Amino acid sequence: MTASLKAVDASTDLAALMAGLGRDARAAARVLAVAPTARKNTALAAMARAIRAGESRILAANGEDVADARASGMSDAFVDRLTLTPARIAAMADGIQIIHDIADPVGAITESWQRPNGMRISRVRVPLGVVGVIFESRPNVAADAGVLCLKSGNAVILRGGSDSFRSCRAIHDGLVQGLREAGLPDAAITLVPTRDRAAVGLMLGGLDHCIDVIVPRGGKNLVARVEAEARVPVFAHLEGVNHVYIDRAADAAMAQAIVLNAKMRRPGVCGAAETLLVDGAAAAQLAPLVRMLLDAGCEVRGDEAVRHADPRVKAASDADWSTEYEAPIIAARVVDGLDGALDHIARYGSHHTEAIVTADTATAERFLREVDAAIVLHNASTQFADGGEFGFGAEIGIATGKFHARGPVGAEQLTSFKYIVHGDGQTRP
Repeated sequence: MTASLKAVDASTDLAALMAGLGRDARAAARVLAVAPTARKNTALAAMARAIRAGESRILAANGEDVADARASGMSDAFVDRLTLTPARIAAMADGIQIIHDIADPVGAITESWQRPNGMRISRVRVPLGVVGVIFESRPNVAADAGVLCLKSGNAVILRGGSDSFRSCRAIHDGLVQGLREAGLPDAAITLVPTRDRAAVGLMLGGLDHCIDVIVPRGGKNLVARVEAEARVPVFAHLEGVNHVYIDRAADAAMAQAIVLNAKMRRPGVCGAAETLLVDGAAAAQLAPLVRMLLDAGCEVRGDEAVRHADPRVKAASDADWSTEYEAPIIAARVVDGLDGALDHIARYGSHHTEAIVTADTATAERFLREVDAAIVLHNASTQFADGGEFGFGAEIGIATGKFHARGPVGAEQLTSFKYIVHGDGQTRP
């Protein structure tokens, strides 16, 4: 039985509650680790149906969350991340179906070989165990994280933001319904049933070794806190300070389409472009690009050359080059060719997503090779930095570190591996 709002109040022993959630998740993880693919897929199919059938209930819960957010003076970008629509709920269900359809990573043999003594060794994918996901405004993360962990044989403990509390509960109800239809434990996907911020600290402590990895999804302050305080491994990115570089060999129409989409499609997502870099040898492209952004309602903060291109451009400060706006604001600078772009990105980038627009293959290949980022694109919008767009069905986050997982963290990235060795009585001399 999932916990209700009434089950948690000021008299609740939060430490005991969270410890119990951890123990239950650990027990569920043992079940999921050996659950057949067909059984997991039965749960996923039921979850997709439950999300679709529960649309009105999810929208009603989300409406209350959105009303509270607006009353609290939250930004338009924040409200956009929080808001669910029929189309977004349908996309959530579609994503669950895609995860249903992808190959089960658990048990996959990634490599095998035989030693001279006859022993046969295989490297096999296995679940991580219990994943703790701490996220803020986007309620769809509850579904994405829940089903990705299920597919990869992991139990998950979800701690959503206070602002999306009702929405997450409504989504979680659909996920639990799917688990029950497949005969899997409710604790396979646990939603922390309280807004109390102390629950985050308890999760970061690992819940007495019950959590194996933490995944934060949210703003810079949340992720920085997780990375500073976590006593378990973390898949994290601090921010998405993403650049689009317009090379001298860029097609003008393509450059405009990509820049407009990269910044303005959804300015609040982590894949949105925050800085525009234009090759000094592409001066003819500068004014049209700046004018296009301004006319689309985007504030442009630029260096002297960019301000000269349009009087509406505001002067950029040093802080603008390293700012993730999550809003219709972009910093713009003219750079000295590819070397200038690479130097700027190396200094100010956040290792998330970087794009180049050029018809010069050699220039593109050098950019893709030398830029240190989880995702690099040639002639495509940075808004494709998304697990769904990569064919993963969904993502649990974009990892910008270099250990284990990098880029969109999908089902495969939520596995580790073990070595299985078959012998015929060999002993070591």
